[in-house]
Amino acid sequence: MTLKEIAEDFLQLAAKGDSKKAFQLYTSSKLTHHNAYFAADPETLMLAMEESAKENPERTFEIQRTLVDRNLVATHSFIKQNQEDKGMALVHIFRFEGDKIVEMWDIGQPVPTETINENGMF
Repeated sequence: MTLKEIAEDFLQLAAKGDSKKAFQLYTSSKLTHHNAYFAADPETLMLAMEESAKENPERTFEIQRTLVDRNLVATHSFIKQNQEDKGMALVHIFRFEGDKIVEMWDIGQPVPTETINENGMF
């Protein structure tokens, strides 16, 4: 698999509630993440992703675009927790060593109720 395919599969698995499988398949034991809402250890993040998927069974997750630069992969995605949710734009950045994710960042921006920009967020 390419790094792009690994990053995308990792996110798809996590969004569906298979975060344990995603972490087992694709992350290094040295994984560092930078999500400010969770403790620094990878297991806490994995369990939070799993719990979020359980709490939101109607979740939809669509990767809009993926960029690759050597050992870095960035995705721009659209997630909705349920049908009524306006959704959120997400950016994930992954740093790889070989074919394993060793570092990751995530950034989210809620879709506002009213937007000034007629181009939209996606």
